[in-house]
This record gives sequence, C-alpha cells and structure tokens, in this order.
Amino acid sequence: MLAGLIRLAFYFALAYFAYLVIQGYRSLTRPAKPSPPRRIQGEMVKDDVCNTYIPKDEAIREVRDGRERFFCSEECRRKSRAA
Repeated sequence: MLAGLIRLAFYFALAYFAYLVIQGYRSLTRPAKPSPPRRIQGEMVKDDVCNTYIPKDEAIREVRDGRERFFCSEECRRKSRAA
C-alpha cells in the first residue's frame, strides 16, 4: 500500500515536471506581445538638429541668443553648438 502511494506521488511529480518543461518551451516559441504605444501628453517641441519631436518636459533646454532651443539628446545639443 505504501509502495503504491510512493509510486503514485512519483508519477504525479514526473507529470508535473513534464508540464513545466512544456510550458517553458511554449513560452520561448511564442512571440512576445508588443507593448501598447506610449501616450504622450503635453506640448511637443522640435529638435532642430535631427528634426524629431519630443515632449517639452523631457527635452534638454538651452537658451542661446535670447531664443529657447530644445534637444532630444546631449549629442544633438553638442552638434548644435559646433555648427
């Protein structure tokens, strides 16, 4: 009787392990769900160097010659200063 319960527990554990392996394999072969598009709120400003639009509150700001300029990255800001 005890040997039968141990054998049943062993088969149950083996079946559960096989289930986990199959689920892991399926998750690797399934394509990832694309994330929903990010909702941008607020005013958009244009980076004059690379011509991209970015949220004003995320832009790098610089005032030069009395004009406020916006940049998407430090690289664009350096390019603007060099020009």
